[in-house]
Amino acid sequence: MTDPMDGTESTGGEFRGYRDTAQVGLVPSPRPISNDSAPVVVQSQLEQMRAVESQLDEILAAMPQPEPIELAVLDAQGLLCAEEVVSQRALPAFDQAALDGYAARADDVYAATPNEPVELAVVGESVAGAGAPSSIGPGMALKVSAGAMLPGGADVVVPAVWTDQGVVRVAVHAGPPAGSYVRRTGDDVAPGDPAVQVGTPIGPAQISLLAAVGRERVLVRPRPRIAVLCAGTELVDVGTTPSPGQVVDVNSYALAAAARDAGADAYRSGILPTERRRLTEVLESQLLRSDLVLIAGTFASGGFDMVQEVLAELGEMRFRQVTMHPGPAQGFGRLGRDQIPVVCIPGEPVAALVSFEVFVRPAIRLMLGKRQLFRRTVQAIAGQPLASPLGYRQYLHGTVMRHPDGGYVVEPVGDGTEALLARMARANCLIVIDEDVTEVAAGGLVTVMPLLLGG
Repeated sequence: MTDPMDGTESTGGEFRGYRDTAQVGLVPSPRPISNDSAPVVVQSQLEQMRAVESQLDEILAAMPQPEPIELAVLDAQGLLCAEEVVSQRALPAFDQAALDGYAARADDVYAATPNEPVELAVVGESVAGAGAPSSIGPGMALKVSAGAMLPGGADVVVPAVWTDQGVVRVAVHAGPPAGSYVRRTGDDVAPGDPAVQVGTPIGPAQISLLAAVGRERVLVRPRPRIAVLCAGTELVDVGTTPSPGQVVDVNSYALAAAARDAGADAYRSGILPTERRRLTEVLESQLLRSDLVLIAGTFASGGFDMVQEVLAELGEMRFRQVTMHPGPAQGFGRLGRDQIPVVCIPGEPVAALVSFEVFVRPAIRLMLGKRQLFRRTVQAIAGQPLASPLGYRQYLHGTVMRHPDGGYVVEPVGDGTEALLARMARANCLIVIDEDVTEVAAGGLVTVMPLLLGG
């Protein structure tokens, strides 16, 4: 095995619903038992559950499309352009030298060689920023710097290193063909040409072009506003020392970070109040200011707790069991006056991040207008046997490494003696095992999703 893959060369198809983060410290995979009725019971339970793809499709179908907004070009970095930016000027705006050298006529220098150099009279110098027009005739040259205006009559720039760099007369040792090392007016963009088109991701090159055509602001698809909250009477904030039975709220931090990494404008609202009136106020305020609300918590099974009751008062909220492990308990609805999507995911930290990757990250990328909603995957050889519960899609944290003979090899993280968060932090991928697979032998192929920041 070699170094862990960095993701820059990762390829492979997309698998809907196979999105990041996995479970560590899994319960043993159930085995068929001799009692003939047992498989029937398992099948009956699974039939009542929802497929991962069905839950994902419902969430994606409900995602709003935020209206484009105008931003300063630097603030638009990483977003998709929402307008066709048409240049009102030529780029470059004048004929210019592409490098330091001597502007000359190609006919004068084409025969120059190191043994028989051509001598030209140097009639002046043009530097970048000098706007005075000039011209040359036969047998003449003008010393120029990169970006300087080209004199009239010149159709080539001889690189300085191909000359003796003379001041009054210059000996040219090689003659480039006409047009060499010259940037003509409008070579990059002509007036009326599109500089940046709709749907183009705005990166450093696009920002450079926007600035060059004189655009200080541009219309873009905005970052969706994501509110991240956590529910649970056992939760305390990071600055508080937990008492027995209490746990630190890590989910609001982890999920806000994950949402930002996916491209959202995420704000951490922290732990939900336990007083009903205040809880209602907080949820209503988040619905007013957000494009999507994300709540992590342990919600009551078979009945409503107070958070579920308040959510139900704000709209139709559905809690279901989904065929995924970890985190089968999932909730989704559209609440409030503006029918804002609300996603409820399990409160256990590993399951919370798995659920984010499966359902929330694709939703954020959809709102951003991205074409590729899901992380890319690769096929890897399992370095050891893997077990998975029958009927559930399993997400295991693992480490994937390059194999010396080509391809990748992957192993689950840890040996079960470490804390879940520590093991998750060491992972660089998710191992995804399909619902109909209960065992993967060592040496078998599995789907692996590299966990790349911004990937």
